[in-house]
Amino acid sequence: MKSKFNKNWNASKQPRKQRKFLANAPNHILRKLMASTLDKPLRTKYGRRSIEVRKGDEVKIMIGKFKKKQGKVGKVDVKNTRLQVDGVQRSKTGGEKIETWFHPSKVKIISLNESDKRRLKSGKKITELKKAEVKTETKRVESSARSTPPAAGAKK
Repeated sequence: MKSKFNKNWNASKQPRKQRKFLANAPNHILRKLMASTLDKPLRTKYGRRSIEVRKGDEVKIMIGKFKKKQGKVGKVDVKNTRLQVDGVQRSKTGGEKIETWFHPSKVKIISLNESDKRRLKSGKKITELKKAEVKTETKRVESSARSTPPAAGAKK
């Protein structure tokens, strides 16, 4: 099997091919895999279900020993698909405390770090376009309902 990343790879049910895809994927694709779900108010605000996690985002841990704990994202490791939450530490057998790593699928984003304006630009455009399409469709339906002639067999 080839070890290079194939741009034309579509999908496969085979776990070995999925692992190969992830192991050989370039950083711009691995970055997209660092997405986490958004909290419900953020979903309605931005019109998206998930977004890539960045340093400075506030997250809530959903699964595991630290469930329901909240904190800011301290580090993001794109290569290993994991992140650290500030203040969430585990203790080693010697008593030493170390930061814990989490997979982005195990956390939910509560508030976003909005210092980068380009981060949410595409999501807002999509929702604005959808709203505009809905408005134009309702106008078309209303105008077509008014201008339709009576049916061929209908009596006056």
